[in-house]
Amino acid sequence: MDEPRKIAIVTGAGSGIGRATALALLAEGYAVVLAGRKAATLAETLALAPEGSEGLVCPTDVTDPASVHALFATTEQTFGRLDLLFNNAGIGAPAVSLDELTIEDWRKVVDVNLTGTFLCIREAFALMKRQVPKGGRIINNGSISAHVPRPNSSPYTSTKHAITGLTRSVALDGREHHIACGQIDIGNADTDMAAKMKAGIRQANGTIAVEPTMDVEVVGRAVVTMASLPLDANILFMTVMATTMPYVGRG
Repeated sequence: MDEPRKIAIVTGAGSGIGRATALALLAEGYAVVLAGRKAATLAETLALAPEGSEGLVCPTDVTDPASVHALFATTEQTFGRLDLLFNNAGIGAPAVSLDELTIEDWRKVVDVNLTGTFLCIREAFALMKRQVPKGGRIINNGSISAHVPRPNSSPYTSTKHAITGLTRSVALDGREHHIACGQIDIGNADTDMAAKMKAGIRQANGTIAVEPTMDVEVVGRAVVTMASLPLDANILFMTVMATTMPYVGRG
């Protein structure tokens, strides 16, 4: 007897890492709910899926509790359960000196990257607790910035460090409910957001250097690997990065 199709939600699924991961999960046989701000880009992602894939476009503002609740309610009504949440939606702020950073830009990053992730986790946790059989997996996009900052990146870096604490807390609190939680820390995936790496980006010593990137499809495959484990096993943290990017080592 074939196993029932697993159900996943991917936030930020309209482009970049979210798109690559949604497509990887669809190719793996998941039914995927694609969440993001723009219905058009979500539909573009779904149009790239293999024939026979089952996906659902669900425009969502992760900073709005009502919008997030509607996302999970729609998922439950359509598919009856949720097996995987990939928290990927995120933004950055202008790369300016700390004293020039506006409180508005700070709050925008915190609202999307941290509060948005929490709101999605809260809804997923509740659904995974009450569904039968209960349990599921949550994977958070942490980023290399969950470990070390780039110059002038305090809002983004702060939220990604916070995601690490949130991941650990959810992994602990989810034990009794068969909810596994892990974090993928990604370095220099080749997306529109990483285009500046190819042109040259400021380093810690003040120089400008071109940095290597990796195919974003690698990230999708990595998330599928994390998701493929049974719920009695968990990859708590995974780092996937361009092999020669300037992360490991000094200088």
